[in-house]
Amino acid sequence: MKRLNFIWTIVFMAVIGAVIGGFTNHLAIKMLFRPHEAKYIGKWRLPFTPGLIPKRRDELAVQLGRTVTNYLLTPETFRKKLLTPQMEKKAEQFIQEKIEQYVFQSDRTLNDWISLSGAANFAEQAEGKVLSVIDSRLNNMRAKLTTGTVAEVVPEKWQEQAAEQIPKITVYMLDRANQYVNSFEGKVMFQKLINDFLESKGTFGGVLNMFFGDSNSLVEKVQREATKFIEAPGTNHLLRTMIDKEFNKLKNRPVDELLSGFDWDGAFNAVKAYVKRELAFSDRFDKTIQDYFPNGAQWTAEKITPKLTSFAFEQAEKQLEISLSKLKLDEIVKEQVDSFPVAVLEDLVLGISRREFKMITVLGALLGGLIGIVQGVIVLLTNL
Repeated sequence: MKRLNFIWTIVFMAVIGAVIGGFTNHLAIKMLFRPHEAKYIGKWRLPFTPGLIPKRRDELAVQLGRTVTNYLLTPETFRKKLLTPQMEKKAEQFIQEKIEQYVFQSDRTLNDWISLSGAANFAEQAEGKVLSVIDSRLNNMRAKLTTGTVAEVVPEKWQEQAAEQIPKITVYMLDRANQYVNSFEGKVMFQKLINDFLESKGTFGGVLNMFFGDSNSLVEKVQREATKFIEAPGTNHLLRTMIDKEFNKLKNRPVDELLSGFDWDGAFNAVKAYVKRELAFSDRFDKTIQDYFPNGAQWTAEKITPKLTSFAFEQAEKQLEISLSKLKLDEIVKEQVDSFPVAVLEDLVLGISRREFKMITVLGALLGGLIGIVQGVIVLLTNL
């Protein structure tokens, strides 16, 4: 009978200890989250309300933010995961594919691309702008050319170069004159001049003709004398002096006087019509980029996309720490955690640790049962 009482006492104490231990741990776990808000009796707040996590949610948010920025989303993490050679190569391929798809393989004309930027009637505006600039430049040129003398308008270097050509011009003119005098045309010209002269003198002319003989011989003599005159050094000097004087007179003449009969408006209109015809903005802007740049895709793949991608990754790596600090991820995490309903935090934690919490409850019951058995043994031993 005593043995039976001993067993029942031990079992009873174990059950009571297990229930108390399991319930205590279960209640402790629940008190981490429950109640979600403070409970009051009148103005007196009940102890342990709200639960631990709702009560310390601000501190939890701060700690989570620090954990994220210090251990999870660090600059080194981004470098290892995102700024790798493999990622750079994939980014380069992606960019090149999009460039080819949306730029070089596109049916959009230059007018379409310009329209996408919000501009309208760009070809007409561009043509009007170019013609306006040309008209302004032509009028400025006209004003400069028709204001002042030749010496003031023509650049000094040009004047010096022109003056240097006077000796060559003199030699050229004398040489051409010498060739003409001794040519058949020159001989005919002299013969005609002599005949006209002799006929105009009447009897005196006939006497001269008889004195000199045939007119052909007289022409030959005149040709020889003309040749001597042309080849004489004094003739070269005389002609050069005359050209030089005329050149100096020309430099002092107003340009407006020299160009008084020039049709400026007609010339300007012809220039603008030529420019307008050659530019043909409407036709040129009605073509695709591929029409003007058939090897554009290959060129960008070799020259532009690799450099652009490399530059972007270099700048991203340089600016990574600064960008992350400007993002203030810890504050973002804190704000998000603060905005979570407590029920969401509870589900989050329990979703991760539900099995562990159950094991804690079971462990509490097991320890409570063991403690109950020990207590039962102690009670029976003290009652012996």
